[in-house]
Amino acid sequence: MLLAMNTPKELSSSTISALKKARRIHVMGVCGTAMGTMSGLMQARGLDVRGSDRAFYPPMSNLLKQWGIHAFEGYRPKNLDWNPDFVVVGNVIRRDNPEAKRMRELKIPHGSFPSTFAAMYLSDRRPVVVTGTHGKTTTTSLTAWLFEHADMDPGLLVGGLPRNFGSSFRLGNGPHFIVEGDEYDTAYFDKVPKFLHYRPQVGIITNIEFDHADIYDSIDSIELEFRRFAKLIPRHGRLLVWAGSQRGIQAAESANCRIETYGIEEGYWSARNLVATKDTSSFDVFRDNIRLGQISVPLFGDHNIQNTIAAVAVALGEGINFDIVASGAASFLNVAKRHEIKGVVGGVTVIDDFAHHPTAVAATVRAVRDRFPNGRLFCCFEVESNTSRRRIFQDAYGPAFDGSHAVLFCKPLEKDDGLPETERLQIDELLKAISDRGPIARLIPEVSDMVDWLKKHVEPGDIVLGMSGRHFHGLHDKLVTALAIS
Repeated sequence: MLLAMNTPKELSSSTISALKKARRIHVMGVCGTAMGTMSGLMQARGLDVRGSDRAFYPPMSNLLKQWGIHAFEGYRPKNLDWNPDFVVVGNVIRRDNPEAKRMRELKIPHGSFPSTFAAMYLSDRRPVVVTGTHGKTTTTSLTAWLFEHADMDPGLLVGGLPRNFGSSFRLGNGPHFIVEGDEYDTAYFDKVPKFLHYRPQVGIITNIEFDHADIYDSIDSIELEFRRFAKLIPRHGRLLVWAGSQRGIQAAESANCRIETYGIEEGYWSARNLVATKDTSSFDVFRDNIRLGQISVPLFGDHNIQNTIAAVAVALGEGINFDIVASGAASFLNVAKRHEIKGVVGGVTVIDDFAHHPTAVAATVRAVRDRFPNGRLFCCFEVESNTSRRRIFQDAYGPAFDGSHAVLFCKPLEKDDGLPETERLQIDELLKAISDRGPIARLIPEVSDMVDWLKKHVEPGDIVLGMSGRHFHGLHDKLVTALAIS
């Protein structure tokens, strides 16, 4: 478990000196979203970057190839034979990892991902750090796009693929660096949330819920870490927090800076008079009950309106003109795997989404239902994340799929994390809970069989929503292909 109040392990002056001189950098856990993104950022800076991981899968495996980053499959001592000057250690690496042991034997200077990132890129910038249980990636991406649209050339580090940029990172030359701040832990030698390293000048707390049960033992321990984040923001900074999150408001009270709430029909910044169509969501922006104008954005669902008003509030508060913010929001292309339409074949719409926490699943299902009210919704779900695999969320998943016509599960992902059977999500119980609420519920272990089942049952006008934090064994593309040849 993550121990609250651990002190972030910042790089020592000698380690920072070694990092500044480094030209060859090795990344352990390179296929992780954050680690791969950091690798691309360093490669773009002109460094020779290589890495290692247990396994490689899209989209990060494809991106590493695109960026020209050589990757070793498997962790072995010999992976360090290329004599790197510095090693970045991911949070998936344990102390007894053979590569980590060899790194220490060779006394290679090293650091965690967030401490290394902060030392390399944040010391002379104005970091805008987006935190919260849900909505971080979309809010970070939209915020960065609003700054880019205003010709402010921001830096960006985000755990997704913003389509406006075509990359999860950018160096930028402007004063701002927009960062997705994760509450997950940092490294085996640095057991604190990543966001405690990011030196926020402007912060966002989108919401706080219980998550990451593999490292946190309670919602109170999670809130405590967000309180520590809030305290990091200097007096001249700003902290924005969703008005609908009681835990977020409580955490924000620890801040020494100005606190601004936001929300739908509530908050210092508010979205009012919401009108949603199949293509856009439009609303009036109010600041302290004064109307500033209208925003239209091609995002859907209340959760995305909340994400949008947060990004808009940051941009306006940093001095960007409202008309520029409005045109930027209208041209936002969203993020890969966030309500991403992979194809429309024979009248059937296939959507890919990252949702895996039950709250995110429920919000995504509602957003799809609202956008496509007349079609039947077929939800496909992969139990693969450290959240979705745990029984602690058992009762929350049943109602999360309300509004679906059918809910299909493939076989859960097996991990070597030693999770006891008694602590695992029980699929049979979940199937019954869902079917008792109305939808058809099936376990179809293999994705190829799931595609066959869908092909037989979907009709024109239906929607298939596949949710997974990974590639879902290629479900979406396989289904689009199968429907095209039927």
